[in-house]
Amino acid sequence: MKNLIAKKINRLLTSKNSMKIFHFFHYLLGGFNSKKIEVSFEDKKSRLEIIQNIINRKKYQSYLEIGTFKDELFGSVNCNYKIGVDPVSGGNVRKTSDDFFSTNNEKFDLIFIDGLHHYEQVKKDIINSINALNEKGIILMHDCLPRDYYYQAVPRSQYDWNGDTWKAFLEFRVDENVDSYCCYADQGIGIIIKRKNRNKLNIVSKNFKKFNFNTFASNYREYLNLINYDELIQIIDKHE
Repeated sequence: MKNLIAKKINRLLTSKNSMKIFHFFHYLLGGFNSKKIEVSFEDKKSRLEIIQNIINRKKYQSYLEIGTFKDELFGSVNCNYKIGVDPVSGGNVRKTSDDFFSTNNEKFDLIFIDGLHHYEQVKKDIINSINALNEKGIILMHDCLPRDYYYQAVPRSQYDWNGDTWKAFLEFRVDENVDSYCCYADQGIGIIIKRKNRNKLNIVSKNFKKFNFNTFASNYREYLNLINYDELIQIIDKHE
């Protein structure tokens, strides 16, 4: 029953009429004055290629995916032991990420976060993933590089959408105790490693949820600690 209700709510919120209303709402809030980030992911590595290469290079044995949708990614990842968590579809654990982490006692080598793309939930998923990560493990997260205001606006107002995942990622960029990067690939792949921050972002914000998108768009390379795929592989290979 809970899954059925969740599906119906999701259909309502992502219907054409609902998104038209949200689009107008976001236009008034700042979309009319939005800066654009000129990015293209057409010739970049996919999240599957990145994840599988890391698993193979590091000989990782366990993989956790938060938000599996229709198993486009989870069904293709090759790893000895894998858990996919989603309250609606895909994966092999039918729970919200909060419910899963509340009873989870396992540790994982690689965790991929791609659940609800709202700042508050992404922040919780990052914290819980850090606690569920093996010492030599790595966290990856999807959708850290939105192209304009509408791509990141919550509630969702268009089909191509990243949510405000970037705000949660930025909050951990200022954390002394985690090292973070964003790979310029597949909508922006965030990387979080449990070690001292090697390139701490020096900004102060009392509320990252309200962080201004245009400020982010003007400084996104520095704010995200943006790297290319080859640089990512160098970081991964050196991580022990």
